[in-house]
Amino acid sequence: MSWQAVTFAGLGLALIGGFAWYERSRPTARLVALVAALAALAVAGRLVLAPIPNLVATTDVVLITGYALGAAPGFAVGALAAPISNIWLGQGPWTAWQMAGWGMVGLAGAALAVLTSRRLGRFGLALACGLAGFAYGALLDLSVMVGYGGEQSLDRYLAISTRSLPFNVVHAAGNFAIALAAGPALVRMISRYRTRMKFTWRPAAAAPLLLAALLALPWHAPAAEAKRDAEAAGSWLVSTQNSDGGFGATPEYPSNPSMTGWVILGLEGAGRNPLDVRRGGEAPISYLRSQISRLRSDGDLERTILALRGAGVDPRHFAGKDLVANLRRYRDGDGSIDGQVNRTAFYVIAMRAAGVDAGSLSRSAGWLRRAQARDGGWGVQAGAPSDPDSTGAALQALAAAGSGGRTSARGVRYLRRAQRANGGFALAGSGVVNSQSTAWAVQGLVAAGGGGSTTAKSIAYLERQRASDGHYRYSPSSDQTPVWVTAQVVLAVERRPLPLAATPRRERRAAEGAGAGASAASSSAEAGAGTAAASGSGGSPAAGTAGSPGAGPSPAEPSAAAAQAPQAGGASATTPAATEPTENAASPLTVATNAAERGDDGSDGVLYAIGAATAAVAAAAAALAWYRRRRA
Repeated sequence: MSWQAVTFAGLGLALIGGFAWYERSRPTARLVALVAALAALAVAGRLVLAPIPNLVATTDVVLITGYALGAAPGFAVGALAAPISNIWLGQGPWTAWQMAGWGMVGLAGAALAVLTSRRLGRFGLALACGLAGFAYGALLDLSVMVGYGGEQSLDRYLAISTRSLPFNVVHAAGNFAIALAAGPALVRMISRYRTRMKFTWRPAAAAPLLLAALLALPWHAPAAEAKRDAEAAGSWLVSTQNSDGGFGATPEYPSNPSMTGWVILGLEGAGRNPLDVRRGGEAPISYLRSQISRLRSDGDLERTILALRGAGVDPRHFAGKDLVANLRRYRDGDGSIDGQVNRTAFYVIAMRAAGVDAGSLSRSAGWLRRAQARDGGWGVQAGAPSDPDSTGAALQALAAAGSGGRTSARGVRYLRRAQRANGGFALAGSGVVNSQSTAWAVQGLVAAGGGGSTTAKSIAYLERQRASDGHYRYSPSSDQTPVWVTAQVVLAVERRPLPLAATPRRERRAAEGAGAGASAASSSAEAGAGTAAASGSGGSPAAGTAGSPGAGPSPAEPSAAAAQAPQAGGASATTPAATEPTENAASPLTVATNAAERGDDGSDGVLYAIGAATAAVAAAAAALAWYRRRRA
C-alpha cells in the first residue's frame, strides 16, 4: 500500500471519528442550529473574499466557534465549511485536507479556551487566529506533497512550503486583521447564545417531597435571616469576579458590560460599593470604564447611570462622556422611548438617579400612565398583554417620578392577581415561574408601598431558590445564568427598588473608625479614582436586542424572553486555501513545477512575498487604528 493511500485512509478515519464524536455528544436542536448558522458564516466568509487570493475569514470563524462553544461544535463547523464552499470553488483531493485542517483549527480554539479560561483579550485572540492560518497552510503544503506524488521527503516539503510562504502570510495576516477588528464581538454573540442554552434540570421525582417541604415553610422569613442571605449572595457574587474586574453571566464566562452592570447593582443592593470589590487590582467600575465605546444604546446608558450612581460616581463626567445628556437624546416627543414601556420606565428611573427633577420627567411619566392596560398591568408596549416584569419596572418608574397614585394602586392589584400559589411570578405572565420575574414584581410592589403579604410570599419563594453557597437559582428546575439571576434577586430580597442611593464605601468607613490617616487617604484616593476616573463606562446589552440580556428574566424560553423581558436599563467570516492545488496558476504546486521546468530563480515569488507582507502590514495597521479610534 502506498504512503499516499495510508495518509488518505488516516485522514478519512480522522474525519469520520470527528463527526462520530460530535453525534455521540447528543447536541441539542439549538446547538445544531447554531452550528449550521456558524458553518454558513464560515462558508460566506470564504466565498465573499474569494477575489482576494488567500484572504479568508473561515479560519477566524472556526477558531472562535471552538473557543466559544467547545471542541465538537468547533470541529463540525470547520469540517463542514470546506466541502460546502467547494461546491462553488471546486472539489478535489484537497477537500478532505481542508476539512481536516479547519476541523483541527476548531479543536485548537477549544483548547485555547481551556488554557485561558476564555479570558483571552482582543490582541491575543487575533494572534491565535494568525498562527492558526500558518498551521493550516503547513497542513495544506503537506497535502500538495502527498496528493501529487513524487519524492516524499522533508527537503521537498520545505521547498513547497518556501514557495507557498507568500500565500500563507496573506492568509495569516488576514486572519489577524479580521480577528482584531471583529473577533471579540463574535465571541460575545456566540457566548451569549450559549448562555441561553444552558439549563440544569433536576429529577421530577423529588417534586412531591419538595412541594411538601415548601408548604411546611413559613411564608415570611425573618428580616435578620434575609439580611444574612443577601450578604451571602453578595459574597458569592464577589467570588465570581474575573481578573479584569468584570463579571460574566456564569462564573466561568468572560466578562461583558451587561452582566457587570447587573452585578454592580446587585452588590450595591447587598450593601457593597463596587469600588471596594477588586480582583487583580481591577474593580467593576474600572472594567465598565474600559468598555465605554460599547455603550451606545439607551439601554446601555440607562443601566450605566444606575450602576454609577449607586457607586457614588458622576455619570455626567464618565470616561469623558456625559451619559445623562446622551440618554436624553433618545426620548421621543411623547415622552416615551420608541413606544416601549420598559425602556421608558428605565429612562425615568435613570434620570431620577442622575438627579433630574421629577417635574421635567412628567411627560414620560404621563406616557407610562396612559400605557397601562385595562387589567392594571403593563406589557412591553402600550396595548400588549400585561406581564409582571414590565409592571414591576413601570411601578418603580412612577414611584421615582412621584406620580403613582391610583395608577400604581391598579398595578399592585394586577400583581396580586398574577401571583402564583407558590408565591412566584411567571415569565410573560404565562410562562415559567422564575426568580427574576418574581424579583421584578417585588421591586415594583415595594416601590408602590410594600405589597403586604404578596411581597412576603414572593420573598419566601425567592429564599427557597437560594443554594447552599449563597447564589439564587432561576427556578426549582433550572440553575441557568446564576450570576445574572443572583444580582437581580438580591435587590428584591433586600426590598430595594431602583434607583439606589449611593452605597457607602467599606474602606472609608474602616479608615474613619480606626482613625488611620494613611488608610483614609488611600480610600479617598480610590474614591476620587471612581468619581473623577469618570472615564469609564458601564452598561448593558443593547436595549431591545433579541438574545441580549434584558432587565427581565433570564429566558428559560428565549423567544418569550426576547419579547417580554424588560430591556436593560431598559431591559438591555474565505478563498481557496493558501496552498490548495486547483487549476489556479498561482498555486504552490504549479509554481514549483514551472520553476523546475524553467529554471526560475524565484524572483516572482519574492516580489509576491514583499507585496503580500506590505499588504498585511497595511491591513493590520488599519485594523489597529480602527480599534484605537473606537476606544478613544
